[in-house]
Amino acid sequence: MTDTELTRAKVLDKSPLAKAIDYARSNWRALSRYVEDGRLAIDNLPAERALRAVAVGRKNWLMVGNVRGGKAAAVLYSLVQTCKEIGIVPQFYLRDVLLRIGRESDVTKLTPHGWKIHFAGQVEQELTRAEEVIRAALSR
Repeated sequence: MTDTELTRAKVLDKSPLAKAIDYARSNWRALSRYVEDGRLAIDNLPAERALRAVAVGRKNWLMVGNVRGGKAAAVLYSLVQTCKEIGIVPQFYLRDVLLRIGRESDVTKLTPHGWKIHFAGQVEQELTRAEEVIRAALSR
């Protein structure tokens, strides 16, 4: 008999511990799936954290005005979340894309993934130079 089976035999059937043991035993394969593939997380906290903004903003989004406004908000939210997921500061991305949008013919370069490949380094260099100018001006 395993430790789990011994423990289960000692607890009352209706107890929370018995329910937890039964749940774990009946779902063991799914619960331990993450050890078979190193890319899988042990929990879903990153997904829940990403959805938190949706829950917090839900009341605010009731006031988008109409379906068109809702679709625009959904697109903007998707862009911001994608930026966060791939390590881009959303404000830097959105500002830069809005400045480039009329000049760039390849729209795939303006997606968060494309922008990171083609323009993120340039924007970082510009920000570094701007910070140096500000520091120099403040030190005078």
